[in-house]
Amino acid sequence: MATRSSAAAAEPQDRVLVIERIFEAPRELVFRCFTEPERMEWMQPKGFTSRLIGYDFRPGGTLRLHMRGPDGQHHWQRGVFREIVPPERIVRTFCWTDADGIPTLPETLLTLTFTALGGKTRVTLHQAVFDSPYACDQHREGWMSSLDGLDKYLATVQEAASATS
Repeated sequence: MATRSSAAAAEPQDRVLVIERIFEAPRELVFRCFTEPERMEWMQPKGFTSRLIGYDFRPGGTLRLHMRGPDGQHHWQRGVFREIVPPERIVRTFCWTDADGIPTLPETLLTLTFTALGGKTRVTLHQAVFDSPYACDQHREGWMSSLDGLDKYLATVQEAASATS
């Protein structure tokens, strides 16, 4: 049986996405931004709009999301939650589909790890294995833009909490 490190070593690095980002917010809040639908407004690249079509946050549960791009194109994704360890880790599949939920690209595995750093949080995103380096690069752009949105969302939440204190 392959260990995590030997499996990671076998992954083609140009088709594996790893992003680390530190947020100025406590881990529990950042985790909730990835898990509570009312906090997921940030989860879209700049210029896109998105809405959850289905969401069942539990191991074996599914996520279904529709996004509309600035060019008017429609994008659908689905995933199945494989592991949830609040507030430390979320593991789920990620697959682009058509409007009927039929896969249009190969499925990847998305692992999000949340590390407490005092009052800050490091989010490590690992998504693999993409069918091409181009697909990996496109996801990097999308995630970086979305995480910029999370940073802005957290700033407004923190400001609102400070104002009511």
